[in-house]
Amino acid sequence: MDFVLVDALTRWVHIAGVVIWMGHNWHNVVANPTYRPVLPTDPPEAVKEVFISASKREHGIFRYASLIVLGTGIMMLWRRDMLGDALTLSGSSATLGAGIWLGLLMTMNLWFVMWPHQKKVLGFVEAPVDERLRCSRITFRASRTNTVLSVPTMFLMVAGAHGAQVFG
Repeated sequence: MDFVLVDALTRWVHIAGVVIWMGHNWHNVVANPTYRPVLPTDPPEAVKEVFISASKREHGIFRYASLIVLGTGIMMLWRRDMLGDALTLSGSSATLGAGIWLGLLMTMNLWFVMWPHQKKVLGFVEAPVDERLRCSRITFRASRTNTVLSVPTMFLMVAGAHGAQVFG
């Protein structure tokens, strides 16, 4: 396959992954602007409603979109022999590299903080109601962290890909 075609396809998949992943983060903030805990004294129907609602919003393809974004971004830089400079924040790739490191931090937050706790909230892993409540607060905060980090991440990655020399 021609490099131009591979590059175009990789970019398209990368951007689609960003839209899915970041769009989910932002939608979650708009749909759930405040934290609504399930209290141990709530009736079982209310507890079930909150957990089912969370499962519909939170699990699914958005976690894998983060891996696709990370993988396609690294692949594009590797094919251009820019990966080392970006990861070491060197030269003209420093801006892009800062965005990559933030994106990596967001991916690790998603997979190593949010997802293990979210599995308990969703009932994929057995946990008492008190533990599920604690885990729902952790996933809420971790999700908000990723949403806040998405702004500088996207700025740095777009600026770095389009010639801005922040670190020069």
